[in-house]
Amino acid sequence: MYFKYGKKEKDYLKSKDKILGAYIDKIGTIKRETDPDIFYSLVHCITGQQISTKAHVSIWKRMNEGLIKITPDTIIKAGVDKIKAFGISYKKAGYIFELAMKVKNKELDLDKLYDKPTDIIIKELTAQRGIGIWSAEMVLLFCLQRGDVLSYKDLGIQRGIKILYGVDIVKKEFFEELKEKWTPYLSVASLYLWEAAGTNV
Repeated sequence: MYFKYGKKEKDYLKSKDKILGAYIDKIGTIKRETDPDIFYSLVHCITGQQISTKAHVSIWKRMNEGLIKITPDTIIKAGVDKIKAFGISYKKAGYIFELAMKVKNKELDLDKLYDKPTDIIIKELTAQRGIGIWSAEMVLLFCLQRGDVLSYKDLGIQRGIKILYGVDIVKKEFFEELKEKWTPYLSVASLYLWEAAGTNV
């Protein structure tokens, strides 16, 4: 499953921003995979915090192989010690186990997030230990396919803006100017900024 967008969103962004528009014309449509499994994505986010991409890939592979399927039930059955044994810190293992318990007990009902406003979703997710704003934003974009996500704290977004707009530092004021231009299709703009961050434009 890919993030859904098309001509309407691209034409809007092109009409609002010539620089981004030229890059959209150059790249065409981006196919970015999404995953509707919110719990799986949250565990993935917690696992990858403050470690290298290479380490994250390795740990995530071990977790998937060891648990067969990552769900609240398999996490609870495994327990904190086994989760830690996949290569993450005791603190992270505790966060993941706690999240699984809350989801299992319906203290946090992930299914109901689909119908809630973005700000409420961020508030509910960041109230959980181990889940910050960036993780919540990634869930909004890649699980819920919300159209209004542009993460100021994301390093790829920052790098994409620097490359496309020729700036050394992405000041908050400039970021807000871009955000105003691109609203309500911030998530589509994000896809192109991530693409720019990984290429030489």
